[in-house]
Amino acid sequence: MPGTVLLLAASPVGRGRLVDAAAVLPVLAAVDPAVLAGTDTANVVELADPLDPQAVLTRLRAAASAPGPLTVYVTGQLQLDRRQRLPHLALARTTPATVRYTAFPWHWFREELRLRAPGATTLFLDLHADPEAWDLLRANPLDTGRTAAVYGRIAPPPGRRATPAAPAYMKALATLLRSGHRPPLGQLHELALARTEGASAGLVLAAAPPRTANDPHAAITAAVQAGRHSHADHLAAQWEQAAVRAHGPGSEEALHWAEVRADLAMFAGDPARSCRTWLTVAAARLAAGQPADTPAVEAAVDRAHHQWSEITEPARARELGSALADLRTRVPGRRAGALEHVRRELRRLELQTQS
Repeated sequence: MPGTVLLLAASPVGRGRLVDAAAVLPVLAAVDPAVLAGTDTANVVELADPLDPQAVLTRLRAAASAPGPLTVYVTGQLQLDRRQRLPHLALARTTPATVRYTAFPWHWFREELRLRAPGATTLFLDLHADPEAWDLLRANPLDTGRTAAVYGRIAPPPGRRATPAAPAYMKALATLLRSGHRPPLGQLHELALARTEGASAGLVLAAAPPRTANDPHAAITAAVQAGRHSHADHLAAQWEQAAVRAHGPGSEEALHWAEVRADLAMFAGDPARSCRTWLTVAAARLAAGQPADTPAVEAAVDRAHHQWSEITEPARARELGSALADLRTRVPGRRAGALEHVRRELRRLELQTQS
């Protein structure tokens, strides 16, 4: 099965730049795609200094939905948003004051990769942290979810007058791979680390995903990849019901399986069912007292909005659009104009009905 490779290099333009992230892309691009992926053939997607977090999300979502092995190479810098103190990957237009709106929230990696089977996803990371992000990450490990193998390093903040650093770990990794040989991942990581000056001062990332024989997510993923969408939803529904019985309908365990079913509806090509499920999840989280800007609440509403945009049946679009508009008044999200977009589309649907 072909592999998928996502090359993402991002850092702010101007004085806030800690690392010249895009400098590594020519070296990575010189590596054979099959070697980058560790498969016989591979598709490569490259993002160089992207401007828009939604554009990065779209590419990551497409890569995560590919059935074969996925390898993600991320080079850039981490900054915290001032409201929630959550790590973000800074993009070209990011400044300390605009992190929440112009950077890529790190938890989006976890959200988009969570349905992938353990062992099918690998992340190589060469990240540089600003002082606030560094202080947080020394006590709280960077979370990429339960399914991905993660290798790399996070470099500490540079001195005040330092010039942007070189992505030394990723360049060492790319140089090793240019030989055409891809050793086992742990060994490749150690070799790259040995060639990285100053690596001992940073945080080293080296974690393979846990392999459990009875992981229900693996069985569900296998069913989706085989096109057995009804069976995948049936399995997830059973786990959801068990979680409701054991922990209650508003528990994180039950909501997790509701979110899985929303994703499964998307994979099955049923955007209306996916949208409705995401709306239910968002409402349940709000009813449980979670603030409107909680990442899980924002993610649920954003995904409902995305799926609503895919609905082609006017009656269903009007019905779900009204519920989405009500939620958008409480959860505006990070993208400017989201509520106005829903209202504009609802007016268009109404005029379409009248004509």
